[in-house]
Amino acid sequence: MRLTKEEALRLYREAPLEELCDRAQAGRYQHVPGRRVSYQIDRNVNYTNVCLSGCKFCNFHCRPDEPEKAYTLAFEDYLPKIAEMKALGGDQLLLQGGLHPKYDINWYETLFRRLKEAEPSLRLNALGPPEIAHIARISRLSYHDVLVRLRAAGLDTLPGAGAEILCDRVRKFLSPAKPTAQQWLDVMGEAHRLGMSTTATMVYGHIETLEERIDHLLALRALQDARPSAKDVIPGSDPESVPGFRAFICWPMQLAGTELERLAAEDRLPAGITLPGEPAWKAEPARRWPADEEFLRTVAIARLVLDNVDHIQASWLTVGLETGLRALEAGADDMGSIMIEENVVSAAGSHNLLSDGERTLRAAITSAGFEPWLRDQEYRPR
Repeated sequence: MRLTKEEALRLYREAPLEELCDRAQAGRYQHVPGRRVSYQIDRNVNYTNVCLSGCKFCNFHCRPDEPEKAYTLAFEDYLPKIAEMKALGGDQLLLQGGLHPKYDINWYETLFRRLKEAEPSLRLNALGPPEIAHIARISRLSYHDVLVRLRAAGLDTLPGAGAEILCDRVRKFLSPAKPTAQQWLDVMGEAHRLGMSTTATMVYGHIETLEERIDHLLALRALQDARPSAKDVIPGSDPESVPGFRAFICWPMQLAGTELERLAAEDRLPAGITLPGEPAWKAEPARRWPADEEFLRTVAIARLVLDNVDHIQASWLTVGLETGLRALEAGADDMGSIMIEENVVSAAGSHNLLSDGERTLRAAITSAGFEPWLRDQEYRPR
């Protein structure tokens, strides 16, 4: 039987951590049998830092009227990044930027084509629903047309960027110019109808309530239920082969030095907006367990609610490798990327990059009692 919203909330609030993790681990073994744990080698490249969204949790972006801070990578800047990634065994760029006011569909098509021409084996896991929605708006195109054209230019998969919490109360305050929760879901739904593989994310630990976290997971579950069968996407194909969301990843918001942290410190949050640990505007605040326990609870409850998503990733970058490994006993089966490069959460206080990349990660997985295996974005062995 599937968890209802009420059951998920009760488990989240009340279940002893060990019991919750054991239950989630049983669910993990139904999806991914055995003690195998996957990881990936790719590179996160931020092609620009110019962004209109005005996110109060982001130290990385700059406004279009800040030319002294703004940058956009030249095409030549990508080539050494790709070469270094390939030398380390990677084959994919996680390509993300912002909502740039001038970069329409033609700009992205040109970039993607040039990258694929320079390195035909390169895979692009690029953009995210907010960028797709923004490109569609300024290019006066539908989400469908944007995705079709970008795929033709070289886009392989769509990451779950920009979800944060899929609640417009939260989004309106945190990211006033980002697409709504429904627009994020609509972009992903269109990607699934095109047979694209995607991921889903959640960034917790700011102004959301526990109820809103569960609503976020339920919205993802409902969209995954609605994904088409392969025969509706690719005639004659395996009806079980359309993945929709391949994986779910969650992590705590990093607040160091952000506008959101400053507003809270100066007691300038608007009426009805609170940070965790303070009385919430409704229902209850997201309970402040110790940070590592909160992460483990969130991973575990995600594994239990998202019964139609195969993989749960432990986002060790924000919580540290030790806590990330603990998540492997709380329902996670994947450790994500070795993170050759990361700029966004590092700008808000996360500094957990590995010193020796793949070797360190493999040794850590092994020491935790699991068998590491290298995957691609589609969870195929490499």
